[in-house]
Amino acid sequence: MTKGILGKKLGMTQVFTPEGLVVPVTVIQAGPNTVLQKKDAENDGYEAIQIGFDEKKEQRANKPELGHVKKAGATPKRYIKEIRGVDIAGYEVGQEIKADLFSEGEFVDVTGISKGKGFQGVIKRHNQSRGPMTHGSRYHRGPGSMGSIQANRVPKGKKLPGHMGKETVTIQKLEVVKVDVERNVLLIKGSIPGPKNSYVTVKATVKK
Repeated sequence: MTKGILGKKLGMTQVFTPEGLVVPVTVIQAGPNTVLQKKDAENDGYEAIQIGFDEKKEQRANKPELGHVKKAGATPKRYIKEIRGVDIAGYEVGQEIKADLFSEGEFVDVTGISKGKGFQGVIKRHNQSRGPMTHGSRYHRGPGSMGSIQANRVPKGKKLPGHMGKETVTIQKLEVVKVDVERNVLLIKGSIPGPKNSYVTVKATVKK
C-alpha cells in the first residue's frame, strides 16, 4: 500500500551527517492535511482518499466547496488531491495527516509544477546548437531547416520554439533525511521541481 501527503516547498538548505558530510536538502512544509473524502470501489470504482492542505478564507470559496469541506468538519483548502492505492480502512473523514507519516531513511516520489520560462527558442528549449555568429551567415539562433513539411502541416513532436516549463514533473526515489514532527517539516535530499512556496505532492516511492 502506498501513502502520501501534500505540502509546500519552502526552499533549500543543507545538513551535516555524523561523518561530517554536507547533504543538500529541500525543506517541505508537509501538513497538516485533512482527509476530506474517502472513495471506495463500490461507489466510485476505485479506492482513494481526498486530502486538502493550506487553509483559505471562507469568502474565497464557493458554495459547493463549502458544503464539501463542512461534511468533513473542515475549512476550505487551497490545495486538494487524491491519493490512490492507500488502505482506506486506516483513514477517517476529518482525520489529520502530519509529517510523521514518513520516517527518516524512507524514499519518496515528489511531484510539483516546474518553473515557467515563457516562450523560448530552440536553443534554450531543446538544447540545439547555434550557427556561426559572423561572416554574414544570417543563421544565428534560428530553428534550422524545416525539412519537407507537406501540405502546410507541422509534424507532431517537431522541435520548434514555444512555451517552456510550467509542467507537472515527478522526481523519483528521493531520501527523507529528517522529519521535524513539531513543525510538520520534511527535509528531502536533493532538489524538487517548482519555485519557493509552490505546492507539491509527496508519495512513497514506486521504485524498490
